[in-house]
This record gives sequence, C-alpha cells and structure tokens, in this order.
Amino acid sequence: MDKQAIQKLNLMLQGIAYRLTDEIDYFEGLTGEFKSGTRKFPMSCQWEENGLKILFEGRSLIASAEEFPKIIADFSEKFEQVTLTYRTRGEALVIEADSKNVTMKTMRLEEDKEKLFQGHVEAGTVSGREYLIKPGRADDLLKAIGIMAENGKIKNDMIRKYNQIDHFVELLEPMLKELAKSRNELKIVDCACGKSYLSFVLNYYLKEVMKINCRFTGIDIKEGVIVSSKAIAEKLGYRNMNFVKGDIRTLLYEEEGGAVQPDLVISLHACDVATDFALAYGIRNRARGIIAVPCCHSELLNQYAYEPFKDIIKHGVFKARLADVLTDGLRCMILEAFGYSVSAVEYVSPLDTPKNLLIRSTLTGGYNKTKYEACREMAKKLGAEPMLIKQTSNLTQWTS
Repeated sequence: MDKQAIQKLNLMLQGIAYRLTDEIDYFEGLTGEFKSGTRKFPMSCQWEENGLKILFEGRSLIASAEEFPKIIADFSEKFEQVTLTYRTRGEALVIEADSKNVTMKTMRLEEDKEKLFQGHVEAGTVSGREYLIKPGRADDLLKAIGIMAENGKIKNDMIRKYNQIDHFVELLEPMLKELAKSRNELKIVDCACGKSYLSFVLNYYLKEVMKINCRFTGIDIKEGVIVSSKAIAEKLGYRNMNFVKGDIRTLLYEEEGGAVQPDLVISLHACDVATDFALAYGIRNRARGIIAVPCCHSELLNQYAYEPFKDIIKHGVFKARLADVLTDGLRCMILEAFGYSVSAVEYVSPLDTPKNLLIRSTLTGGYNKTKYEACREMAKKLGAEPMLIKQTSNLTQWTS
C-alpha cells in the first residue's frame, strides 16, 4: 500500500488503541488478513497481563496499546490489501485498506448470531412473548449458566428460571437506563449472589444489548459458589466481574482510593434475613438503586403476635401469610425512611414461583427520622424486632 493509505490506516488504529485502553475488560481480540496477490497472511492479537500479544508470520511479540498501531501499520506496508477486525463484546469494528481507500465499519455481532440461529424454544416457554435474553443471540450465556442444553434448547427443568430472569431484566430495564444517564459505567453489587444467574444475565444485557458499560461484584459467604461463579465468568470472557467471599453485614463497597457509591444493589431469593442483610448493605453504601426479591420469611413468623388478630393468626397458614406481608411491608417502610422511593410488584406468575414479589427502590432523598420511628413503633406493637431494623439502627445519624 502507498504511504498515504498507511498514514490513514495508522490514524484509524490509533483510534482503536484509545478504545482498547478504555474498554479492555470488554476486548475479545483483534484479527487481521494481509493479502499480496493470491497469498494471504493471518494475524491475531489477544490481550495478556503485560500487553497485546501479536502473532504474525510465525513471530510473537508483546506491544502496549500505544505501540500496536505503528507495528500493524508497518506490517501493512508490504501488502496490497489489509482487513482488520477489532472485536469487543457484542460489537466489531472492521477496517479494510488498500491503496485506493481505507474504510471502517461497525458490526453488531448479536444481529449476526440471530441470523445464524436455526434452533427453537418449546412453544410452552415462549407463549407468544418476545424474550429479552434471546436464544440464538445469548446461547453462550444460557449454556454457561445451565439454562440451555448443548443442542440449543432450553432445559425443561430450567424453563421457570429462564422466565423469572427474563421478567426480572424487563422490569429493571427502565431503572438501568435512568441510572446510566449520569454514569459512564454502572457499578452493580449482587448480594448473597449464589450461582449469580442474575448478574451474568444483566452483564450480558447491559453490555451487549443496551451498550452500557458495567462492572459487577458478587458477594457470598460460601466459598463454593464464589469459585464456580469465577469459573463461569472466565469461560464467558466477562472480565468486568469480580466475586468475593465475604459477609455483607459489614462490608463497604470499595475500589482503589476508598469507598464509592454503588449504582445498584441486587438480591435474588436470598433466604430469610439474608434479604435484610442485602437491603442494609444497599442502605449502608447509599446505593442509588436497590432491587430485592425476598425468599422465605421465617424471622417475623417466629416473633410476632398481635392481640386484635389473635383469632385469625391462631391458624398457622394465616399467620405465615400475614408474616410475609408484614416482613416485606416493614422492609419497604425502612427503605422509605432512608430516602428511597419504593414500589413492590409481582414480577412473574405465582405458577413460576410463589416467591414472586420484587421490591424496587431508588434513592431520592435523605434519612427521615419520623418514618424510621414509625417503623420501630409498628414492630414494637407486633412484639418483634425485624433484622432490617437491627441492621440499620446505627445508620440513623444520616440526614442526607
């Protein structure tokens, strides 16, 4: 190629180098094909800890993000035509260069995947609904988290889990868009993350569908689920995820330089008071948003009594159902007392899971002592001290 084309190619590669520095956690690779007459020479580049590893013409070298544009431009001088493909999660930039022209175009990889999809999902799973986490587009993800079989079909025993997660994402999407308006990157914490289904799915949807940069931290007290979640993240190439064995009752969300405010704290089916620990974690760290789907409600059931209702709650089933309502109602009141705007909705059919309540809250103000004392008074009348009150009683000094 002539000198002018090489200069233009180098300029485009410098733009890619800038992007690489900014989005290294989403970088999947850079490949190239160099042509001279009928001969073709492949090139591949992968990011390693010490830089970009370039394999070309039987040679291997390591270059920094700043160095590789000139290296590849120098490679190109002795060839007639060059095609380079820079891939990040969900997207690719393709540069085509020869002495006549140098062009660059963007490709959405997810759209290409869907065109290639020839499988199907059982009719009972779809039910006429347009899924956000689409088979064909999200196969690698769905297989990695055990929802899809290797033949491309949703596993029968995972259909309900698939429905739950997809509905969850649908309900979160408006909040995610709002949170992203004032952030270059969303920081999301999954409390009592377990197998981290939701974090993996949200990671995929935010980055590859919504095109929003994101960083996830999963926290669980069990070593086994942390190890397995790390393995899945590595398999998927999700380098923007970190999993930590820890106790959410005491942790603060920190990055280099100290504590920072997480954008969103999520908790899916954390058992009993683990949901309270997750909510308290969000409040303590002043998360901009907190999302929780509670699971079992044993704590208040074993504590409360209410004289006016004694002839009703003497029946165990009524006492248990009322305990569920009181537990989640008090949780919402406490969130409101700490400045959150709260809504509670059923996010899936009870046929998918009876634990189908989603508590969705957004930070809009500061601590309200009157509201918090009203929570304490109500709990006192019930003869109970819910865990979320215990976990937040030392946080009431906040006024903004």
